[in-house]
Amino acid sequence: MEVTLLIEAMDTSFKLMEDAKKQAVELLDTAVKLTSETRDIEEQNIQAIFTGAREEKSGFQHLIMTFVMLFAFWLLLSGKFDLFHLSLGLVCSLLIAYLTHDLLFANVRVGNARVIARRFFAYIPWLLYQIITSNIHVASVVLGPKHRVKPQIIRFKTKLESDISWVTLANSITLTPGTITMDIKDGEFLVHALDKKVADDLHAGEMEDRIAHVYMEADHIYVQDALDVAPIFGQLKKGM
Repeated sequence: MEVTLLIEAMDTSFKLMEDAKKQAVELLDTAVKLTSETRDIEEQNIQAIFTGAREEKSGFQHLIMTFVMLFAFWLLLSGKFDLFHLSLGLVCSLLIAYLTHDLLFANVRVGNARVIARRFFAYIPWLLYQIITSNIHVASVVLGPKHRVKPQIIRFKTKLESDISWVTLANSITLTPGTITMDIKDGEFLVHALDKKVADDLHAGEMEDRIAHVYMEADHIYVQDALDVAPIFGQLKKGM
């Protein structure tokens, strides 16, 4: 009798131990799952923080770039450099840049903001040179024989892809004496040209290619890109 009771007590003890073991394993599994979920949540939070920081930094860069471009065009169009006009241009450019920088740079690839800014600043001296030479040409046309003035309307479809590149091209055309951008619709430009030479220069597409180079648009191959890689191909050829 006592042996039977002892055996039953041992069986009960073993069952209790097995149940306790199962409960312990379940608790450990639950703890591991909670730890894993907590780690995932922490990683997501950290990733969100870094993503937000990158987006904030990118947004600030786009704001600065938009402001600089608007203020540069303000200076070119106004032609007045007194304190009042400079202050007015500064405030207006900053306000418009704050409202529209996300729209202008909506399609810009991540990490290219600095490259675009550098290329844009390199584009401005070329544009100023075109403005000077066009001024000389327009003066010669206006002061020369009247039959040299042959105004015409040009309609062409640009290969540029983004809104900001269209705006840059339109303003560049208008800033260049002898041409005025009259309308833009779905990438189709309507431009008034003073004479045939001005129209031919526009059709040549150098301005369009340079703007495509500024905004890194893939459908264009700018001549400077070929010049940049030429030394590399030369070295590879010598190595072969």
